Amino acid sequence: MKFPSGRPLVSSTILVMAISLFLVVMAYGADNTVVFSDPGWDSIQVHNRIAGFIFEHGYGREVEYLFVDLTPGLMGLERGDIDLNMELWPTYSIEWWDKARKEGTVVELGVNFDGATQGWYVPKYLIEGDGKRGIEPVVPDLKSVYDLSEYWEVFRDPEDPTKGRLLNGPTGWVAHDINIAKLEGYGLDQYFTPFSPGSGTALDTMIVSAYESGRPILFYYWEPTWILGKYDMVRLDEPPYSEELWRPETNFLCEWVTATTYVAANRVFIEENPDLEAFLRRYSTSLEENQKTLAWLQDHNYDLGKAALWFLQEYPETWKNWIPQDVRTEIIRKVEEKLKEFNK
Repeated sequence: MKFPSGRPLVSSTILVMAISLFLVVMAYGADNTVVFSDPGWDSIQVHNRIAGFIFEHGYGREVEYLFVDLTPGLMGLERGDIDLNMELWPTYSIEWWDKARKEGTVVELGVNFDGATQGWYVPKYLIEGDGKRGIEPVVPDLKSVYDLSEYWEVFRDPEDPTKGRLLNGPTGWVAHDINIAKLEGYGLDQYFTPFSPGSGTALDTMIVSAYESGRPILFYYWEPTWILGKYDMVRLDEPPYSEELWRPETNFLCEWVTATTYVAANRVFIEENPDLEAFLRRYSTSLEENQKTLAWLQDHNYDLGKAALWFLQEYPETWKNWIPQDVRTEIIRKVEEKLKEFNK
């Protein structure tokens, strides 16, 4: 699962197997080790290694990145088998989130980043042109989904030239069905055909191919991602999000909900590590920083450790602000010394 792109969660059989394996793996944890929940999406894995580098070289702690599916990872955070979740998305696990906070097993430490959303995008060069690439603007007035009926021919579907094409998410993603409902609700189904690629990788490939060749493309995507960090894209406006509009019977005719991600920790871990709590409560990044880091990661063979180093070198004022004042000088000195070693 490449969370949070709207894909289904794991089956119950796989979940039971994952939990069993998870419990066996956790048996060897060390008291001095900070255990990060390390599920299979890029941004949380990079955040883990950013914080882990500072813990290891600034605070002298051992760190462990435990690869685990979403649901077992949340359960482990409650039990204390896992100490930290650096990028918790309550939007996608609201019942668990409410329960864990109510029972006091998990502590919300602060916002990692907010403003993450989903929607329909087009390359910026279609609207503003790109002088360096010799591309003239072809839809300078395109601002919202309501404008698309005037420009369907720009996005003509090669398999059905009587309509434009919306590049949708793959069949099976939650977003796939929502986008089809949106097309119908906005009255755009008479102008556009939704096209479903076979996988998330195929979706990425089609977007990159169109962008690098300067062709028009209208596509569904989400943030933060390396594609939106690397390429200049514009999300088309929709009516503001509201619970009244975000329903199947109203065809989800508004913006996707804007998500906020949190740093969360097991309560006992926080009580036993006040020095790390002080750091974690200050941990905060921007959506742009996340997207730029993911773009760097994509261009450098998905080396998570090096991506963390790149972030620390690229955004020194960001991470230095995470260090509490009473230990700032010493921790920063240790981290910077280690960064210099990696640069040699």
